[in-house]
Amino acid sequence: MYKYKCMNPIAKIGLNNFTDEYQTVDNVDDAEGILVRSANMLEMEFSDNLLAIARAGAGVNNIPLDRCAEKGIVVFNTPGANANGVKEMVLAAMLIASRDIIGGTEWVKANAGDPDIAKLTEKSKKKFAGTEIFGKKLGIIGLGAIGVRVANAARQLGMDVYGYDPYLSIDAAWRLSSDVKHVTNVDDIYSKCDIITVHVPALDSTKGMINADAIAKMKKGVILINLARDILCNEVDVLAGINSGKIRKYVTDFPNPTTAGHDGCIVIPHLGASTEESEDNCAVKAVLELKDYLENGNINNSVNYPGCDMGIATKPRIAIFHKNVANMISQFTTVLGEAGYNISDMTNKSKGDFAYTLIDLEDKISDTLIKKMEKIDGVIRVRVVKKEA
Repeated sequence: MYKYKCMNPIAKIGLNNFTDEYQTVDNVDDAEGILVRSANMLEMEFSDNLLAIARAGAGVNNIPLDRCAEKGIVVFNTPGANANGVKEMVLAAMLIASRDIIGGTEWVKANAGDPDIAKLTEKSKKKFAGTEIFGKKLGIIGLGAIGVRVANAARQLGMDVYGYDPYLSIDAAWRLSSDVKHVTNVDDIYSKCDIITVHVPALDSTKGMINADAIAKMKKGVILINLARDILCNEVDVLAGINSGKIRKYVTDFPNPTTAGHDGCIVIPHLGASTEESEDNCAVKAVLELKDYLENGNINNSVNYPGCDMGIATKPRIAIFHKNVANMISQFTTVLGEAGYNISDMTNKSKGDFAYTLIDLEDKISDTLIKKMEKIDGVIRVRVVKKEA
């Protein structure tokens, strides 16, 4: 029986993928798997029972990734599951920033009691006139699951689209419209585009990437959209850009005291992926990732360990978490050989400082073997996925 804990409400359509072999628990220390959305886990202490955390969403800044990696706890996310919801919000952001729809509707609300509101509208509407997005240059920084969808949709709307991503995957390149101009220098986005939208992960290298230097390179009157991560933009510099007239509007999905209520800022209450469909997709994907790992040891869409997939475990299988150093595999095979085990299949993958090895064996796995594996210098954790055939 596998035990799991939901740290946040998870859509039922996702939880329905659990079979009778799974049991939800109240005490997080009893859980082998955790499902989470936005709950802050940064200060949590994790029991030795915990094997994996599945984030129903893309962002994982609420999870201590390095600490989990050091304990052999796999952290999954669900990239692309909410991509369409965010894409649609980006399109909405472009429209509400280009045309003062919000200002106009607020004016109507304020004048709702005026019996001559229809006549007054014709005199006042010019204050809310804006520009169309057709024919405008859109710059997309980050061509992942969301960025590619935004690019393709923008082309359908008649926009001239520029995309920047030095790590563009082959899969994303295949899905990207051939009409999108792929630039190799982000400065081309800053200098050429009327609207710029950011879709990159929150890393040390991307924190504050939209700063005074970047803004100085942008066109006067640029619209800046950040529905990805709040820390990607230095918002003090953004406000300075608004006050100077360089930035026409700043649309963000992350309310905070810096931007909330500030002129020129359109602050959305973190609704980018908050659709029923996105939440359902994320829940389903998170549960399936967790199940495949618990039942088969396979890792797909982990942010702290490498992807590794050996299919359904039909033979005795062990999973070894270890440091990414030389001679680890030879030590594993030596221990197995001395214990009389025959290897049926094996794969090893690495990611940064950490590595993961799956081994299928011909015979039942003994506790003695596991203890010998655990004693190898550099091994973090040894898990029996399937003890016997």
